[in-house]
Order: sequence, then structure tokens, then C-alpha cells
Amino acid sequence: MVILAGGVVRSTGSGMGCPDWPKCFGKIIPPTHVSQLPKDYKEHFVEQRVKKNARFASYLDILGFSNHAERIRTDKSILVPEEFNAFKTWTEYVNRIIGVITGFLLLLCALFSLTYLKSRKRIFFLSFLNVFLVGFQGWFGSIVVSTNLLAWTITLHMILALLIVAISIYTYFQARVLRERNILPSRSAGPVKFFAVITLLISIVQIIIGTEVREQIDFVASTMAGLARSEWVSKLDIFFNIHRDLAVLVVFSNLILFFLVRSRYVMGSYQFKFISYTMLLIILQIITGIILSYFSLPAAMQTAHLMLACFMFGAQFYLLLLLGRNKLYKRR
Repeated sequence: MVILAGGVVRSTGSGMGCPDWPKCFGKIIPPTHVSQLPKDYKEHFVEQRVKKNARFASYLDILGFSNHAERIRTDKSILVPEEFNAFKTWTEYVNRIIGVITGFLLLLCALFSLTYLKSRKRIFFLSFLNVFLVGFQGWFGSIVVSTNLLAWTITLHMILALLIVAISIYTYFQARVLRERNILPSRSAGPVKFFAVITLLISIVQIIIGTEVREQIDFVASTMAGLARSEWVSKLDIFFNIHRDLAVLVVFSNLILFFLVRSRYVMGSYQFKFISYTMLLIILQIITGIILSYFSLPAAMQTAHLMLACFMFGAQFYLLLLLGRNKLYKRR
């Protein structure tokens, strides 16, 4: 839901709907009309934004990324104030509310993971790591917006989102396998597991390149003032071609994995179910990709394309975990 809300925020250009963080226009409940704001609200929030970016740039200097820091300091676009738009404000506000709810749910997961402290410590430690990551992700999301969607920040934001999803899936799987060991087979997956790792890595690369493509689309949209949408695709560089061509590799690698799983596991197994889910998601992903390429990048399809990519990643990662071996049957 957080990733979906974030996709809607990006596709509607609502990232600066709330110019400050964690509050929105300095309020817990944001305004619905510009008359509820002081006359100098633009200057006030631009000043806050400049200070926030300056602090972030200083962090980058400490970490050795001085070039990125200087780019942030010299970016004149952050001095341009945002006009109040009630729709964008509440779109961003809903995104934040969903993020807060997710944070509390992950905190509850961490507290309940205390019961696994003796039986499986990794569940406990990873659950608390996820609480930290989702908090950092919320803060970093504010940086992404504050720096005007600076290219590398969007990619890192997406990688962090996938990491949070992966840890959530992994801790769930580890808790489940403790009480339902029969979901894992008694024999080794052999080369199937190795090939599953390769296909997952290909998909991760594809998602990251897709994020780069999305960054270019945002740049083209801003330079063309959101007009002539049908011409945006033609303005993209080689990353778009790589993303399109790599999709063929994603399809074929997962198709091979499908037949490998089918040859080793029965049709009713969890392993076969999840490779089937993956293939279905890939087909839907191709359909949304074609619509994006040939129908002027409709905003709804941008969000759907992102969500399907995340679901595909989740299905592939869970399948990889299901290809493990039940250690009860492993000889000492």
C-alpha cells in the first residue's frame, strides 16, 4: 500500500503537496483551501526547504559525496515556491498516513518477534531492523521530494522499499516454516535454486533500470511543462531501450525456471504455485509496459507497472525461499 500510494504521488506530481515533513503546511491535518494559509507561506516553506537541503548536503560531504552535495546546493529549482493545490496536498497526506500505519504495523511485528528470540533469533533482529529502515525510508522520502526528485535519490528510495519488502517476506517465511515444516521438500532443489537466484537478480536490475527510466520521464515532463505527452517516449535515451530489451531476458529466464520447477515439483506444491504467480505477473507487466510505450504513458499504468514489478519481486523472492530444504530430513 505504501508503494502504491508513492506511485500515485509520483504519477500525479503530488510530491510537494506537503512542502514540510513530518507535518503538512505546519499542521497535523492539512488545509483544504489556500485561504487557510498565511500570505507568506511560499517564502516560509522555501526557506525551510533550503535549510533542509543544506543539512542533507553537509551529510553527503561527510560521506565523501561532495559532487552530489554541490549539485544540491547549486540547484536553483528548489527556490521556486510551490502553489497550493488541495488535491496534491491530500494525495501526499494520505501517502504519509499509510506510511505511518505501516510503521506501527512493523513495530508490532518487531514486538511480537520477541517470542522467537530463543527459537530463531534472525526473526527478532531483522524485524527490529525493518522498523529502523521504514523510519529511515520515511525521512529519505522527504529528501527525495525536497531535492526535486534528484535522480539517484529515487533509485535508492526504490531499493530501500524492496529491501523492506524482502525482510518482511523473509521473517514471515522463517516464522511459518517453524510451525509448518512440510512446506519445504526433503530433497535439495539442486540447480533450480541457483537459476532462481539468477532470475531474481535479473529482475532487480530490471526494476532499477525502470526507476532510471521513470526519472527521465519526470525530467522530460518538467522540461515540456507536462504537455505533448505522446512525445515523451521519443525523448528518452538508451536506458529506455535497455529496459525494453531486458524485459525479453526476464521473460525467457523465468520461463526456463517455470519448466525447471515443473519438472522437479508437483503441480499442487507451493513452489509450482509461486512460479505460476510469477509468470502471470510478468504477463501483466508486459501488457502495462506496452500500454505505456504506445499510449502516451498514462499515469494509471505507470502506477500499475510499478506495483506489478514489486509483486513480481515478492513472488520470486518467496519462491527462492521455498526452494530451500527441510533440515529435519538432512543427515548429520
